[in-house]
Amino acid sequence: MTMPSPLSVDIVIAEDSRIQAKILERRLTEAGHRVRWGADGQAALELVREQPPAIIVSDIEMPNMTGYEFCKAVKQDSSLKKIPFVLLSTLSDPLDIIKGLDAGADNYVTKPYEPEYLIGRIRSLLETPLAVDEGADQTIDVAIAGQTFKVNAGRQQVLNLLVSTFENAVAKNRELIQANQDLATAKDQLEQNNQDLRDLNQKIASANDQMTRDLEAAARVQRALLPAEETLHFSCGEVAWRYVPCHGLAGDFLNVFQLDDEHVGLFVVDVSGHGVPSSLLSVTVGRFLTPKVSDSSVLVRIGEDGATEVVSPVEVATELNQQFQSQDFSELYFTFIYCVVNSRTGEMRYTASGHPPLLRLSATGEVTFESLHSLPVGFFPEAEYEEKIIQLQEGDRIYLYSDGVTEAMDKDLEQFGDESLKEVISLNRSRDLDAGVGELLESIQAWCEPNGPLDDVSILGFEWRGTSS
Repeated sequence: MTMPSPLSVDIVIAEDSRIQAKILERRLTEAGHRVRWGADGQAALELVREQPPAIIVSDIEMPNMTGYEFCKAVKQDSSLKKIPFVLLSTLSDPLDIIKGLDAGADNYVTKPYEPEYLIGRIRSLLETPLAVDEGADQTIDVAIAGQTFKVNAGRQQVLNLLVSTFENAVAKNRELIQANQDLATAKDQLEQNNQDLRDLNQKIASANDQMTRDLEAAARVQRALLPAEETLHFSCGEVAWRYVPCHGLAGDFLNVFQLDDEHVGLFVVDVSGHGVPSSLLSVTVGRFLTPKVSDSSVLVRIGEDGATEVVSPVEVATELNQQFQSQDFSELYFTFIYCVVNSRTGEMRYTASGHPPLLRLSATGEVTFESLHSLPVGFFPEAEYEEKIIQLQEGDRIYLYSDGVTEAMDKDLEQFGDESLKEVISLNRSRDLDAGVGELLESIQAWCEPNGPLDDVSILGFEWRGTSS
């Protein structure tokens, strides 16, 4: 657990990603600081002018006002210019340094970063207040990447930026030295123990073969937990689905089932990350999402009268959030969409936890996205979730899908997107549901050629055929 800082100060952060902002806010609050958040540079600037903080931490790429613009606005204000300003940057281009100098930034922290590292950087800046730099008004010529820039930068600012920029280079150099030392040691050991190394390689090869077989078996088990057929028929309608892991094991999971005589349930889960940990969590979550009454099921329960009760979608999301906090599962979290359809009335209740919006295709061909704005499951125990009711009409189709659909990228890194999704769904309105879902998957795969999707793709379609008798 992060120990509180001896300095408890007011910090303004500028971050357009709500999730990243919440994570940073939580880390800084745990360290004993007070935090105010602006969703972009302009919003954060207003917070700074309203009440100047002790320090500012800002992302660079933001709408309305970038981190560079935000920094420059602060440093050009005589009443605010002494506030230390930290930029969060990938530093993927040397020009980032020049832009930071020009804006007046005091420090860089490169992404991704450890929260403790950022907190240490903040503590250092607070313990060493910025002095008035006599060279700050001088213009210097800087040549980099074949270009020459004129930058206003003081000696302390340049020193701060150089230290923060090259700190990573020093760390990488140490890693390289250590790697070279390890390599030399390994070479000596190779010369002395060649036969032992061959034996070890044979054991590793055997272990890899066994692991490959185990992963293939796990993938088969995971797929066995999916619906038995790609097209399922219920008294009130029809379901079609497609499921394509980007690797052998998937972090996605989906299912559809009869909850009781009057209700059908369907869901899609998308766990963050890839590989074995994400797959294990998705299967574990699926164990809780079963229509069979048990100690673990969160979908149904036994009422006071002894009859089976269907739990409301918002209660399901809330219970999953209590059971699967990310700090208990290697910082993994998941998005989740769950629908309950009344097979007698056509009323559909659903919730979505940080998941892409539900898509509705009416019998008349109108396509709409139904959005609910909630955090993914696992971020905060106190997270609240919403529930929405849709009255289905005969012939309406509902599509649930993971973000691997809309975020699928072509060779130019352009995403498939919402508009392409709507277009493909609309063009296949006259075809049966299974053919339409299959065409959507084929369109996504064609979009991603030649490399294929880089994320799991899950699609679950439901067509309401009218009230059952």
